[in-house]
Amino acid sequence: MGEFFKKNRPALLYAASLIFWLAVWQLAGALVNEQIFIASPLSVFERLLELMRTRDFYDSVLRTMGLICLGFALAAVLGSALGWLGCKSRAAKTLLSPIMGVIKATPVASFIILAFILVGSRRLSALIAFLMVLPVFYSNVLTALESLPARRFEAADVFGMLPRDRFRFIYLPGLAPYFLSASGIGLGMAWKSGVAAEVIGLAAGSIGRRLYEAKLNLDTAGLFAYTLVVVLLSLALEKLLRLLLERLESRLLKS
Repeated sequence: MGEFFKKNRPALLYAASLIFWLAVWQLAGALVNEQIFIASPLSVFERLLELMRTRDFYDSVLRTMGLICLGFALAAVLGSALGWLGCKSRAAKTLLSPIMGVIKATPVASFIILAFILVGSRRLSALIAFLMVLPVFYSNVLTALESLPARRFEAADVFGMLPRDRFRFIYLPGLAPYFLSASGIGLGMAWKSGVAAEVIGLAAGSIGRRLYEAKLNLDTAGLFAYTLVVVLLSLALEKLLRLLLERLESRLLKS
């Protein structure tokens, strides 16, 4: 028993913490005793099961997830490319620096309203997710590249290392931690900003629209249920992405 606890201690502690906060939530709901203000965990779970029996639920989840993942993927590719360009060219870095600073400093709500006027609500969540995640990948990749020791490249020049080997043994180990960090932070930001854009833009058939409708109908349990879905999807996709990136890194280093 002691060996089992020692081996699985982090998971058990996390589960205990989760149970504690669920109990606090249940107690708060019992004290307020008004489902319209605080829906209990049981009522939220029942509402979630009810929603999962409808086709609209899955359509909304798939639409929102697809658009947010699209915005995130585009930001990861373009942000990494711009980070590389900024490292290689001082002029490019100088040119890109104010733009990235403005994107990071501008309130998300301002971007959502401006983008809504320009592109409408249909793909608004993808655009907002893209804009919010772009500076994260740019700054992380730029920092990673600028942190690579110059002596490694000098040694590579001396031994005539091929470009492929330079990427595997110099760039990849230096980039991987920063890219993983950007992925974790960026994916969470993409979900938060993307769903917020759907709520403000009232995008048809989206999770954001369902959240807005739940608010109008005073369906607190439904509001909590859709919020729970967003949190679980964000966490699950972050774990899956991290696993895939770590396996890809391992395979590249071994090949």
